[in-house]
Amino acid sequence: MGNIGLAELVVLLVVVLILFGPGKLPEVGKALGKAVGEFRRGIREGLDEKDAAKSDSTTPTKSA
Repeated sequence: MGNIGLAELVVLLVVVLILFGPGKLPEVGKALGKAVGEFRRGIREGLDEKDAAKSDSTTPTKSA
């Protein structure tokens, strides 16, 4: 599950074209691209913060 084949992709594109029309299609694509980029950036930042917190907790501290 989760694999999109060529037939499913074509059907999806036809449905989007019918819903939004050819004039709005570039705007929808641009918005979708921005949304995917923001999602990836958020995931990456979350993983970076998790790694930083993990490395902070594993570094030994000197006792005075």
